This record gives sequence, structure tokens and C-alpha cells, in this order.
Amino acid sequence: MVLVEAKVVDSTHLELSKPIAARQGLTVFVSVVELGQKDAERQQWLAASAASLQAAYGESEPDYSASMVRENNPDYGT
Repeated sequence: MVLVEAKVVDSTHLELSKPIAARQGLTVFVSVVELGQKDAERQQWLAASAASLQAAYGESEPDYSASMVRENNPDYGT
């Protein structure tokens, strides 16, 4: 899957921000995200995600010390 930003030229034409590898006449699928509109289903997914994270990382989560780390991640904190 390729994610490409596009500008709406008119109601039936888009101007891509960069070329895509597709031959002329090929059918592609476009997913439109309408910014600024509240989506009830999205809000439900966000609430479910937050509840799952809260359950996974609750107050009973143990504290891990630096001495317990087996291999340091050199990219951590950058």
C-alpha cells in the first residue's frame, strides 16, 4: 500500500503530491479522510484503545530498573 497526499482540483480530479507506480487506465482505490468532522465510530475505537492501555499498564505494573535491561537500545530517547 502506498500513502500519497493529494490536492482536490475539482469534485472528480485529484493532484497527487508525488507520482505513483501505476499505468494509465489502472483502477486505484482512494480513501478520503474528512478532517474536522467528529466520527462516532472513531471515538468508540479511541475509547476502547484507551481502556485496553489502561488495563495493560495499570497501577499494578511493576517498576523495571536499568539493571534488568538485557540489551540497551541505542535509539531510545532520540
